[in-house]
Amino acid sequence: MKLLIIEDEASLQELMTSFLKKEGYIVENAMDYSAAMDKLGSYSYDCILLDINLPGGSGLDILEYVKKSFNRLNVIIISARDSIDDKVRGLELGADDYLAKPFHLAELSARIRSVARRSRNDGELTYKAGNVVVEDVSQRLTVAGKEVSLLKKEFDILKYFLMRPGHTVDKVVLAEAVWGDHIDQADDFQFVYAQIKNLRRKLADAGADIEIKSVYGFGYKLMIP
Repeated sequence: MKLLIIEDEASLQELMTSFLKKEGYIVENAMDYSAAMDKLGSYSYDCILLDINLPGGSGLDILEYVKKSFNRLNVIIISARDSIDDKVRGLELGADDYLAKPFHLAELSARIRSVARRSRNDGELTYKAGNVVVEDVSQRLTVAGKEVSLLKKEFDILKYFLMRPGHTVDKVVLAEAVWGDHIDQADDFQFVYAQIKNLRRKLADAGADIEIKSVYGFGYKLMIP
């Protein structure tokens, strides 16, 4: 599971990051509003640990953006504010849980696992668009009810687009999200083009009514009927 910690208190962020990595999570960080929005626009996450009071903007605005823009991205609010109004507002905007500071790290990990379990239907997290259904845990794709075989990276690419319906995605951002943060060291992006080409062919052959279209000079966009 990949986490994004949005927290401006450096010592707490470092402590959380170290503990959660030992628990087996992939962890990235943002210390202010702008950095958090950049991360969310560039990478894919399973759960966000979100402080409300951030330099440059409100964590509640980030929460609202996430819940409007991304399919099934979990958010746990972590804040020193114990006001009932803040808690209610966060939950109304779609937060999956609320943990007040100070807290035990073991409880934080338990909350993350609990939120992950609740977000899955009988153990499966599902993304749907048109006649396409992607089941995350089992890495299964069906088109009009018929199963279609995908390679791991093809599956990851399709899932990335399904989490951002209607968004135009830069090819560099896509490569970084699917292949890792250091993909900018690669000489070219032929491997991205090849995976996109194969994925498009498999979707078309299966009769999918969604399409990954090229946006000239920029990248790609998932078109949904």
